[in-house]
Amino acid sequence: MSDIFESNEILKKLPKHLKQFIKPQNYSDYSAIDQAVWRYVMRKNVDFLSSVAHSSYTEGLKQTGISIDSIPNMYGMNRILKDIGWAAVAVDGFIPPNAFMEFQAYNVLVIASDIRQLEHIEYTPAPDIIHEGAGHAPIIANPEYAEYLRRFGEIGCKAISSAKDYELYEAVRHLSIIKEAPNSTKEDIAFAEAKVETLQENMGEPSEMALIRNLHWWTVEYGLIGTIENPKIYGAGLLSSIGESAWCITDEVKKLPYDIKATFQDFDITKPQPQLFVTPDFAHLSLILEEFANTMALRRGGLSGVNKLINSQALGTVELSTGIQISGIFNKVIAHESKPIYIQTIDNTALAYREKELVSHGTDTHSTGFGSPIGKLKGINIAIEDMSPRDLAAYAIYEEQTVSLEFEGDIKVSGEIITGKRNLQGKIILISFKNCTVTYKEDILFQPEWGIYDMAVGKDIVSAFSGPADYNSFDLITHIPSSHTIHGEKSKERIALEALYQQVRDYREGNNRTISRTKVLEELTENHFNDWLLSVELYELSQLDNELELGKKILKHLENVKQNKPEVGRLIDDGLEIIDSKLKV
Repeated sequence: MSDIFESNEILKKLPKHLKQFIKPQNYSDYSAIDQAVWRYVMRKNVDFLSSVAHSSYTEGLKQTGISIDSIPNMYGMNRILKDIGWAAVAVDGFIPPNAFMEFQAYNVLVIASDIRQLEHIEYTPAPDIIHEGAGHAPIIANPEYAEYLRRFGEIGCKAISSAKDYELYEAVRHLSIIKEAPNSTKEDIAFAEAKVETLQENMGEPSEMALIRNLHWWTVEYGLIGTIENPKIYGAGLLSSIGESAWCITDEVKKLPYDIKATFQDFDITKPQPQLFVTPDFAHLSLILEEFANTMALRRGGLSGVNKLINSQALGTVELSTGIQISGIFNKVIAHESKPIYIQTIDNTALAYREKELVSHGTDTHSTGFGSPIGKLKGINIAIEDMSPRDLAAYAIYEEQTVSLEFEGDIKVSGEIITGKRNLQGKIILISFKNCTVTYKEDILFQPEWGIYDMAVGKDIVSAFSGPADYNSFDLITHIPSSHTIHGEKSKERIALEALYQQVRDYREGNNRTISRTKVLEELTENHFNDWLLSVELYELSQLDNELELGKKILKHLENVKQNKPEVGRLIDDGLEIIDSKLKV
């Protein structure tokens, strides 16, 4: 994977399972139209946001090397981002939420390298380089916010999803691709929207991932900061949307103080948000994040944590009170008095301690699953993990002893002890048996002919979280997205229009000053009448070169475009206003 991106000290720390999502930026694929879209949005944003965005935004633009005139090159960004302890990688649109957040935990900004079409210049539901590069990157120059983002990723990547979450993720990803694809029909979009809507309405009890994604949306993507009366923008979704950034600060959008209630406020990526949350400062974001983390199975464990993993139908981990960690796909839990007394996985399972796989207890050993009792022995106050060597000997929990251990809740383990493993504090964390039978009442959970029985030791489940304890235990290089960003075949008309944009760009940058702007305008009006952005760029050049007659012709043409396409009238007016205001300075 390293051959598709320029690595650095931060990116070298990324685990292999994250590197599978990285793609080349392919900078040469950006057309002159793409560059013009970037330039228009950035000029409009910087002009408008200087007064309504948090001060970290404009300061961060300088610190992160984000140019107003050119789409940022990821390599150039990384050379500057490393000075604030971050890096950036290119990906193809939406990636799974856990992966997205884990990148943040490694101080890596995920940037969807494609750019929105000119037709969607104000807003796109698809992540693009304007949203990621111009929205997220500048704010991370603020140390308090950068730490919040990293910590959010660290906690968020452990959030447990439901089986329906992944289905919704794929549907949202497909919708974002269809909406941005050049040849999508209205029927295609309507069908994709209906699927997302149906899934959203039938999600059932929200998972941890669904809830923490709400927090991410209302802070990282659509957050406001300051006071209810005078909020400033810091969310990347607002910073990168030239339409919504202006609308969001009006009284039409309800402003609410940011607190834990935002966890339960859903959002719709396809529409402007009717309400937004205002945090008093960046430090407050971390307080709410920790408040939510205290509700997660990551910190609470217990029966509910195991049930969340079972419902997820995905790879997850439980950690017992001794520190032993069991990673696999959980499919069964037996409970007694609202406490788990036996847990079971299916298929490949690995055992670890402190995120490091235990020797001889990887997926090769436990390829058909793993089951173990949890809790104390019946009638004995002291748990196995708390027993001294003398206690263990007294209860015959000793090598080469044949024992019958009866746990609270009627789980029985009978067999000959082979050996045990201890943690660094000297507590027994694993006991291995031969000729072993495990039962729950009349049900057989394990029998001698199945081989060695390894019993994890722990009186409680203290943590349950998404993903494995040791990422090296599993082959995670398996991500195959169900859909890819669509790049349609360019028409002859489109190629010709791109060539005109390139001529104007070359002229402005001094690469070719012999180009006739008058001829460009003539070709525009004859063959690409409804294109407005290049005419705005031509108008700027006419004013800089003091070609007043050409400027009048361009304005007349733009008026005709506005009459023919009223929906772009405001975009044209805003572009002209920015040019005129800069010329007056």
